[in-house]
Amino acid sequence: MQTGVALLAGHVARFNAGVRSGDFGPMVDGFSEDAELTFEGIPVGPFRGREAIAAAYRTQPPDDEIELLEVEQDSQGRVVASYAWRRRPGVRAGALVLVAREGRITRLVIHYGDDLQPTDDRSRQPGRRSE
Repeated sequence: MQTGVALLAGHVARFNAGVRSGDFGPMVDGFSEDAELTFEGIPVGPFRGREAIAAAYRTQPPDDEIELLEVEQDSQGRVVASYAWRRRPGVRAGALVLVAREGRITRLVIHYGDDLQPTDDRSRQPGRRSE
């Protein structure tokens, strides 16, 4: 089974391929059926379930690829990574928090902005999306 770090790297590769091709299907396939996608710092979402996530990417496709900067996995398997947009390589744009089960993403929090750290607090109102 893949580590969370490898799962996140694969997700980002499929995300970037989706930005280039317009087909986010392979990326969405990496989510569990009951996955949750939450955004912080922008007013979009949350999206619950693989179908809702797929619909979100069809109706609001992102227009830039991302690159992972720092990536860490804790003892519980949760992965936290900072990222940059390809248009501004190396410049921290936010953070990703990934939780997985059985090789699939069950929760992905995408935080926009380099001034705050991401949370995994389900009580916070999520933000808008672009990833």
